[in-house]
Amino acid sequence: MVAARTLILLAAAVVALVRPPAALAEDCRVVEDFSAGKVGEFPPGWRPRADAARGVYKIAEEDGKRFLRATARGLGVQAAKQYDWDIAQYPILAWSWRPIEFPAGADERNAKTNDSALAVYAVFPHTMVSLKALKYIWSAVAPVGTRLTSNMGLTQVLVLQSGTEGKGKWTEARANITEDYRKYFETADVPKPQGIAVLTDSDDTNSTAQGDYANFRVCRP
Repeated sequence: MVAARTLILLAAAVVALVRPPAALAEDCRVVEDFSAGKVGEFPPGWRPRADAARGVYKIAEEDGKRFLRATARGLGVQAAKQYDWDIAQYPILAWSWRPIEFPAGADERNAKTNDSALAVYAVFPHTMVSLKALKYIWSAVAPVGTRLTSNMGLTQVLVLQSGTEGKGKWTEARANITEDYRKYFETADVPKPQGIAVLTDSDDTNSTAQGDYANFRVCRP
């Protein structure tokens, strides 16, 4: 009987080693899951860059999943959420996004066609009247890894995903904010982030852009 019990315990130990332990699960904190507001409304706790943003960004739900639906018709306006976090502990910004309609003729490499179906910002303090930001976009045409700048260099832009093949499909995105800030702003000092922002825009192409955002988190490496 003792031998049998020993075998059972050994078998359980082997199973425990094979099965991924809970401690290895992703260690993240929720920034926004859009559960606090009502479907069809501008998300509470967010700030519109201009009043027009309230008509662009609205909470939606599909198969029990809450997300932010952005529909921009000839507009380019941000929505932002203030969220301070310890970037030393949680350097990864993670989220899900889904392109629905890419702005016609858009190419972020050209100032005259600089529109995107999806863009996510990590926002940092700079001066009393300006901010710095890392902007991650899903471009229809610019290759992954393309680096751009805007706002006189205060916004560093990186093409995180590219192509139209993922249209209509949710995709997980991750960015190491600490590494990117040091690399693109060429400094070892990374200030505490002040929040996140999103931008679905189509003003330069005077077309329509539509995309979805969900499950914003900050994570440990």
